[in-house]
Amino acid sequence: MSYDRLGEEALDRLNIISPPPRSALPRNSNQYSQKESESGEMGEHNRSPKRDLYIILRDNAERDEVLGRLWAEVNTVPAWVDWEQIARGQEVFYRYGGPALTGLAYQSLLGGMVGFHDAGSQRITDVMQGANRVVETLARTGGFSTKVARHRLFETTQHILQCTQSLESIQPGGAGHASSIRVRLLHAAVRQRIMKLAQQRPEYYNVEKLGIPINDLDCIATIGTFSATLVWLSLPRQGIWLREQEILDYIALFRYIGYLTGTPTHHFETPAKARAVMESLLMNEIDPTDTSKILANNIIKCLQGQPPTYASKEFLEVNSRWLNGNELCDRLGLGRPGVYYWALMAGQCLFFMAICYSYRAVPYLDKRKIAVRSYSLGTLWLTNISKAVRKIFWTIIVEGKHGLGEETTFDFKYVPDLHIMTEMEDLGETGIKQPGIERRNLQALVIGLGFFGVTAFVGFKIVSGLARKLLGTVLY
Repeated sequence: MSYDRLGEEALDRLNIISPPPRSALPRNSNQYSQKESESGEMGEHNRSPKRDLYIILRDNAERDEVLGRLWAEVNTVPAWVDWEQIARGQEVFYRYGGPALTGLAYQSLLGGMVGFHDAGSQRITDVMQGANRVVETLARTGGFSTKVARHRLFETTQHILQCTQSLESIQPGGAGHASSIRVRLLHAAVRQRIMKLAQQRPEYYNVEKLGIPINDLDCIATIGTFSATLVWLSLPRQGIWLREQEILDYIALFRYIGYLTGTPTHHFETPAKARAVMESLLMNEIDPTDTSKILANNIIKCLQGQPPTYASKEFLEVNSRWLNGNELCDRLGLGRPGVYYWALMAGQCLFFMAICYSYRAVPYLDKRKIAVRSYSLGTLWLTNISKAVRKIFWTIIVEGKHGLGEETTFDFKYVPDLHIMTEMEDLGETGIKQPGIERRNLQALVIGLGFFGVTAFVGFKIVSGLARKLLGTVLY
């Protein structure tokens, strides 16, 4: 099974030039949480500097043949890249920022914690096992225990924000460009670690059954999840349909991101090919494993009652059910929220539709929205301020005290180990109970229903008046 061999060869060279710290503790348990807390109390001056593989690669590319090949590859812009199109693709993400982040959180990430039935043919079997392998790989890193899952999700979001921050950010030397290379090397580190552990103890990870972790098929599925799934599933299920040019631009953006992360890109040459890849991975019965249930439920628990949205467990579950369907969510073991929460979700969709479509309809407002839009959780009224929406997202996810707190360099924190396996955790009631996003959605629902009610009443009166006049003309 093919995978990014150049990335792994480069990782071997980087580990020789700058060996990884032997004292690294896997971030997967209460032991890590306690260790991190203790290290925090020791003070910043006692912390060793972080090992940044991107910096080591950059500084040694001219002195090492393997590193030079990787550095030349990621800094060579493919002929099919159109920077104006890439910039438009970045704008698409922020034009639909709210529903896009919702889709990535509840469908692309949570809905991706599944496996598939074996349909008989070897090709289909490889695809099906690919989905199971992704889940099994994630579970072995410990990165989706409830203690660290929220942090892990924010790290993924940081990568997306860096890749869409500006055109300069995704170009060679930019922050998004660098973070994509870091992610590529991180994938190589996880793959290498799991394969070594599988050699020591074959039952830890069944290579014959699951194949090589984080292979080309896994990476294609990942890029497809963040692009095609968002375009043709996540957004439409929230009432948002992209225009043809927007789809072309957005797929082109993620094709380039895939190129930087070592993913084969020919599947994303056109929107039609990207959609075909998505549909080929979804064409058969979805069959979540016990591990899928664990990871999905841990994601819900880690987000429950947490800022900035303060969403309840029921509202998080209804988001997942709205985007992934009841059948899948039942098999993932998610709860069944009541009608009230379904109404709140409808209100959220009405809110997103009103904002996205009204601004998109007026080019001036569309540009202004992307540049200076902000809104509070408790009101539908928009407030134009002097901060770009890119900065707002970055502040909340990365810099804010409720986010990462600082920019991550995607170092090898969630280290697979023979004794590490993500388990189901019952935290009971967690987080803070505040109205947050649910109050906003309730207001959107009430205003939406009121608007439709008034519109229907006015329409009825107009039609009735015209009918009476027409009837009077015919009779007299």
